[in-house]
Amino acid sequence: MMKKIFTICVTGAVLLLAACKKDFLEQRPDKALLVPSSAKDFRALLDNTDVFNLTTGLTLLADGDLVATDAGWNNLENLQERNSYTWAADIFGTETAYEWDTFYQQVFYANVVLEGLDGLADNAETRQLRAEARFHRGFAFFGLAQQFAVPYTAAAAGTVAGIPLKLSAVVTEKAGRGTLAETYAQVLADLAAARGALPLSVPSKSRPSLAALYGLLARVYLTMEDYGKAGLYADSCLQLHPQLTDYNTLNAAAVRPFPPGLPQGTPEEIFYASPSPYGYISSASQTYLTPEFYGLFDGNDLRRTVFFRQITPGNFKFKGNYAGAISYFSGLASDELYLVRAECAARAGDAAGAVRDLNTLLKARYKAGTFVPLPATDAETALGLVLQERRKELVMRGLRWTDLRRLNTDPRFAVTLTRTVAGQVYTLAPGSKRYTYPLPPDELKLNPMPQNAR
Repeated sequence: MMKKIFTICVTGAVLLLAACKKDFLEQRPDKALLVPSSAKDFRALLDNTDVFNLTTGLTLLADGDLVATDAGWNNLENLQERNSYTWAADIFGTETAYEWDTFYQQVFYANVVLEGLDGLADNAETRQLRAEARFHRGFAFFGLAQQFAVPYTAAAAGTVAGIPLKLSAVVTEKAGRGTLAETYAQVLADLAAARGALPLSVPSKSRPSLAALYGLLARVYLTMEDYGKAGLYADSCLQLHPQLTDYNTLNAAAVRPFPPGLPQGTPEEIFYASPSPYGYISSASQTYLTPEFYGLFDGNDLRRTVFFRQITPGNFKFKGNYAGAISYFSGLASDELYLVRAECAARAGDAAGAVRDLNTLLKARYKAGTFVPLPATDAETALGLVLQERRKELVMRGLRWTDLRRLNTDPRFAVTLTRTVAGQVYTLAPGSKRYTYPLPPDELKLNPMPQNAR
């Protein structure tokens, strides 16, 4: 049974909050808890990495890059992991929907900070705190939309359901779903409000910087298929944070080739986050990367040894995460932004710009002296190369699920996922309603709203 206890330090006291309680939106905090009231208190809230720096872990089991043996599937920690792996109609059963709770806990504490800051003087410190809270809330709403709302299309966004937009710290206040257009508008509004007060540098990558804001905006606009704005913000991010790690400088044989993600991590890291700590991430026997995926990397590509270790013949476990720990990395890093800028260039017909960014990235990934720069090509070919490298480079970042939802609308890139458990074949077709997770049943009991079709 996965349980997570989040600790928040406020004015010297330690507040223990049970994050695994059901239906976090409707839970009233313990009356005995201290009420944060100072800038120092709000800084302590925002610096709690166990709250604000978590993302989805379930979709890593659903995006097709991991495979489990029958024994491994049976040994997955809980029902929602097994159901995610097979794209079942019912994901949660009677279990707590940890990721729904995690994201809405972030929303709740961001709202606590925002409302609390209304009573404090307006100065540089409080403006930065407010900007960080808006960044975190926007990040949480965006994460929820990737899991619990249908994929974004401009044509349908105004008519399909979004997620509940909880904008108040009043826990008894119910929020309806609204439209998907309203969900993305709120994400963008939160990020726009954060823009003026985020710093250029931060003492810990758990805090958002201006580069992180631009990087997240690029990710959001890419998901919305607004490639002009996605490319613009990717470029803005890279102007501030262009660093790439030369993989030739790493100890590829190490169990953890990268330094700890906090406080600063690898030079590429812009903003730190990690997926919910499910057991399959640390287990050496439950899940593996498919041999087909490993085969995408050629012999001179250092990612073959930096990213993977062989567990059994033909079965590989991912080790190359920028968290530098057992947990994976799902934050923002410059490699992602080079790929966003390259994709947007290719889609705009700028094949040379796309290939230039690819070559910049790949030179840092190949054995010294072996990389042959990709030649200039047409935009269509460049786009295919970018998307292939995006899949390879960003493995286990939590982005493949969102990419599948986006790219499956294009017949050129649509894929059908299949897997077999105990002799039964499961399939996830492009456009399937099972690319949208169901809302947690217990949440619907407390706050009735339309359920997602599965």
